[in-house]
Amino acid sequence: MIDHRRLGRELDLFVSDPLAGAGLPIWLPAGAAARHAVEEYVRDLERRAGYQHVYSPPLGKRELFVRSGHLGYFADDMFPPMRLSGDDEFVLRPALCPHHALVWRARGRSYRELPLRVAELGGMYRAERSGVLGGLSRVRAISLNDAHNFCAPEQVGEEVREILRLIGAAHAALGVRPAGFRLSLRGPGEKYVGDDAEWARAEALLRAALDGVDFTEAPGEAAFYGPKIDIQIVDAAGRESTISTVQLDFDKPERFDLSYTDSDGVRRRPVMVHRSLVGSMERLFAYLIEVHQGAFPPWYAPVQLVVLPVDGAQAEAAERVARRALDAGLRVEVDHAGSLGARIRDAARRKMPYVGVIGAREAAADAVALRLRDGRGLDPMPVPDALGLIGAVVAARSPNLLAAG
Repeated sequence: MIDHRRLGRELDLFVSDPLAGAGLPIWLPAGAAARHAVEEYVRDLERRAGYQHVYSPPLGKRELFVRSGHLGYFADDMFPPMRLSGDDEFVLRPALCPHHALVWRARGRSYRELPLRVAELGGMYRAERSGVLGGLSRVRAISLNDAHNFCAPEQVGEEVREILRLIGAAHAALGVRPAGFRLSLRGPGEKYVGDDAEWARAEALLRAALDGVDFTEAPGEAAFYGPKIDIQIVDAAGRESTISTVQLDFDKPERFDLSYTDSDGVRRRPVMVHRSLVGSMERLFAYLIEVHQGAFPPWYAPVQLVVLPVDGAQAEAAERVARRALDAGLRVEVDHAGSLGARIRDAARRKMPYVGVIGAREAAADAVALRLRDGRGLDPMPVPDALGLIGAVVAARSPNLLAAG
């Protein structure tokens, strides 16, 4: 398996420039197109599952992170506070949960709203040391697929099980093959908050949600506020990391004085479930680039179809096909430069799922001959049929190049 950093360069997916700074990669158009397709899919998956999406700023007043506990328990991983004016200090956030607690606090809440699922693809920052940075897998500016599900205590078990189901659906669509599940627990020391009863309760709930699932236990890997289920992956170098997570938190609702009115009119504390279906876009794509070796499934390939006129006489016909592909919602390019053989080889190098060749016969018949990334060639077919074939595979988010049946 080839390292994602090498493939990232070869396929023009991202670049790391010393002038930008270590751990701050720049997504190039091809990488950005693939990422955008995945982000749209994840947002749609969440929306269908009852999540409400928000935007929140990637920095906040220092007091916010004192209240959340991050400055007390996480300061070594945070950038230093910035003083802008007067006595206010601002902090680049290391997590989204403090802002999502403020979403809950925006107005009074009722038990009828529960579970309240607040999601965001948001920016956060970690002051990683230069020695651990690498490509997309370890960065300082992180785009996290995050959500916080506010539940009544009796809803937590079912909510965690539903989150695990949603994680499974996302992994299947993206081609993620987890290396294993991990139950991350408290270890010795004083870095944890909350009382023993809350930790025991949270651990029991997560164990119940993992019933029937093989997992390992990892003492000392819990978040400072609660135990978690981590879903692990392994990269090309054999290094293990977390891609998806579910965390239980009884602490933040206390710190932010979060409450809802129960059916009996009594004010009660919600439980905050932190969850990420696919982790950060950076770590996710470091993995996806490697596991697919740059040959992404057609639905999130940077360019889904490249159209190749055999010679200049078919250039106008090729442009018409490209415009129709764009109108059909596909990502398409036309390549005129060089011999046909060289352009076909370049399409193979760039891992294009579909190559549409247009010669004199195809141009006259409003047809196209499709070549698939795996080497198969299809007989010339009408352009609407070819675009429909590709569109069906993309709409189904299939890992295959041809629809079943």
